[in-house]
Amino acid sequence: MNDLLKLISEVENENLEFKESLRLKEEIGQAVSAFSNANGGSILVGVSNDGKVIGADIGRNTLEELANHIKRNTDPAIFPSVKVLDVEGKKIIVIEVKESAEKPVFFKNHAYKRVGKTNQRISSSEMRKLAKESGVKVYWDERVCENAGLGNIYKEKVRWFLRRARYERRLELDPETPFREALEKLELLKEGKLKNAAILLFGKNPQRFFIQSETRCARFKGIEPLEFIDMKVFGGDIIDQREDAVEFVKEHIKLHAKIVGLERIETWEYPIDAIREAITNKMNVLMQK
Repeated sequence: MNDLLKLISEVENENLEFKESLRLKEEIGQAVSAFSNANGGSILVGVSNDGKVIGADIGRNTLEELANHIKRNTDPAIFPSVKVLDVEGKKIIVIEVKESAEKPVFFKNHAYKRVGKTNQRISSSEMRKLAKESGVKVYWDERVCENAGLGNIYKEKVRWFLRRARYERRLELDPETPFREALEKLELLKEGKLKNAAILLFGKNPQRFFIQSETRCARFKGIEPLEFIDMKVFGGDIIDQREDAVEFVKEHIKLHAKIVGLERIETWEYPIDAIREAITNKMNVLMQK
């Protein structure tokens, strides 16, 4: 108790955060991620930002629901110590978070770090550094897509991909392979759950899970990105987005044609295969951030 009173008498810092109520679950989750990616810390719920004890509303299943919320929305899953203590006749919740051996720790698709008394998103370069230091390489596309199930995937799109990959890439996977087995062999499942990559590649509505999973294409006037001549935004899965982006480029480059003998030969201003590969490579980089 004395240790707790000492904590409350302090101000928020790199290892301590106050939250007035459990309604701030999103911010609590971000703090869990931040503390897990650093040296650990404590979150006191029922304490105002200035250290005043105001108490928290606690029901029969409050602690269990809070612990499950943190576990479900962190990757790797975090199991902090959660307990209730009486202070000045009021109940507060104490969440104690230890430094994670596996980093970075994500909360709902984002990883956070502690900067003073704030929680800030970790940049891609910092994420790679953390993963390297912890000996674990974690990419966004390999993470589980929460709340997504097999019903969110187009089965026919998977079979189409298998047929095309078998023809173009000599992928030794029968297009008639059972649906779940095909996803497993494509390494799109993690412990039986869909990865983010599965939703982006074959999802019926990827934007339901990732609002910003879209491709923006623009043609500017001149060489400075100041004035648009044309701009389009493409949604759907990233396979369709890539092809839409290629078509956008084709709309804005020249097509040369000449007659050789009795044959008409058409040549694009820029090689279409190179354009498609450049777009694909850019998508790969963004998926792994």
